[in-house]
Amino acid sequence: MNRENVEKAIRKMGVELREMEASEVIIKTTGYQIKITKPEIVIANILGKKVYQISGEEKMESLEPKEEDIKIVMEKTGKDRETVINKLRELNNDLAKAIIELSS
Repeated sequence: MNRENVEKAIRKMGVELREMEASEVIIKTTGYQIKITKPEIVIANILGKKVYQISGEEKMESLEPKEEDIKIVMEKTGKDRETVINKLRELNNDLAKAIIELSS
């Protein structure tokens, strides 16, 4: 079956399909994230629920703070290592936000 026939059959079952344009999709989990570049996204409306089908080039990235980032935030804020690591995890390694929040 080709794509056109599959989509036609799905539409006959009452499922709405539409494509969405995006440059990147990020799925965040505990401890890491999956970044999908050049995504092809199809959204199906099935019984009132949206189902997303995403394909593309996948890259897994750790969300653990880098040692150099930990040191920078510790130096700028005077906070202990554990506090800095927890704040960086909470803020997805956003150094500027971590420094601002820990300094106030």
